[in-house]
Amino acid sequence: MIDPSAPLPRPRSDLTEPPDAPQALTGALRVLQGRMLLHVSPARVGFFRTQLDAGRSGLVLCGPNALQQARRLRREEQFSGPLLVDPAVYEVRAASEEEPFPHASEDTFAFDDPLAVSLAEQRAMGVTAPMTPTGYLHAEDSDALKAAVRRVAALEDPQVVFAAPVDVGWLREEDSVRQLIAFLRLVRGPKALMLGGQMDPLARHPRAVDHLRRIVTEVPGAALLRTDLAAFGALAAGAAFTAFGAGSRLRHIVAPGEKAKASKGFSKSPHVLFPELMDFFLGKTLADRFAAAAAPVCGCAACEGVRALDSFASNAGDRQARAAAHNVAVLMEWLRTLTALAPGRARQQWWHERCRTAVDRYPMLNAQLLQPDLFKAPPQLKRWALAAPADEAAPLRAGVKDYRRS
Repeated sequence: MIDPSAPLPRPRSDLTEPPDAPQALTGALRVLQGRMLLHVSPARVGFFRTQLDAGRSGLVLCGPNALQQARRLRREEQFSGPLLVDPAVYEVRAASEEEPFPHASEDTFAFDDPLAVSLAEQRAMGVTAPMTPTGYLHAEDSDALKAAVRRVAALEDPQVVFAAPVDVGWLREEDSVRQLIAFLRLVRGPKALMLGGQMDPLARHPRAVDHLRRIVTEVPGAALLRTDLAAFGALAAGAAFTAFGAGSRLRHIVAPGEKAKASKGFSKSPHVLFPELMDFFLGKTLADRFAAAAAPVCGCAACEGVRALDSFASNAGDRQARAAAHNVAVLMEWLRTLTALAPGRARQQWWHERCRTAVDRYPMLNAQLLQPDLFKAPPQLKRWALAAPADEAAPLRAGVKDYRRS
């Protein structure tokens, strides 16, 4: 439940004053500033390395053997880019007031401090900065969030990344958003927000995208990890850094105890990013839908203008690796375009226009294929298409198009 006694953020008018913590990251964390990392499983790192933009990206390892893979990357493969390890305790345990950083399994010794142990292990593997092993923060569980924040604040170490794996229900109402902002502002170092919910968390609540942008704007050092399109939207809004999930499982969190919902046929073909539509589709789905028409040929650095989007119809051979390389190559192209613009309004405008263009592309493509409802723009994309820079928001809402109803 929301705690009415919890501190509230300073009024908006006060934000012109120096914030409680510097917006720019300090120390070793400076290397993360303005980057979009890839949130990846250790076993699939090899799929993405060749397409990774060394100056604008990096890696967040998540899953079994993440620590070992981090050590291997640093010591054996001489990977010198930004490198984080996500303990992902939130996948199996929820945070509580008594245990905001719970033991990941019952096999660990009860007298061990999970927070201290995890931070020490990560540092020993050569990470850029250690991330806290926070449990899943259920919607409006302010007691658990408060306990986690107090522990991290007590460390007085701005080089620790506070992982905040929150249920997207925190972004539903104004009161819970204000309280989340207030708590996060109490932590000196970076705050890595990760959203929980089935399939597409940001599509669940009408104002979730707007509330996410508000958090990024009002919380110094706010980052957004384990996400999808929101990685670009948050970076455009001024996030310290973000991380795009290189795999559908790593683009959101499923609450502990829940079974993840997945697209049908996932085991038979890889997910493929359709650049014009700004969405992922199963390779077999694209092959079927373009069976009677020429599929778009991709000009990304991995496809080199010779590979069509219907060429990933199965997992046979090296198709999974090629699809992964294609996805990352496209993401890196978008990232280079975004970061070439000055931070602030120019980036927000670019992202907003790109999303609007993609939404408008859906009916045009359907008309070309003579199937009116073949491709449907995802709800989150529509919401980003409506999320104009603040001084344009009112005229846009009064305009002809309303993507929420299309």
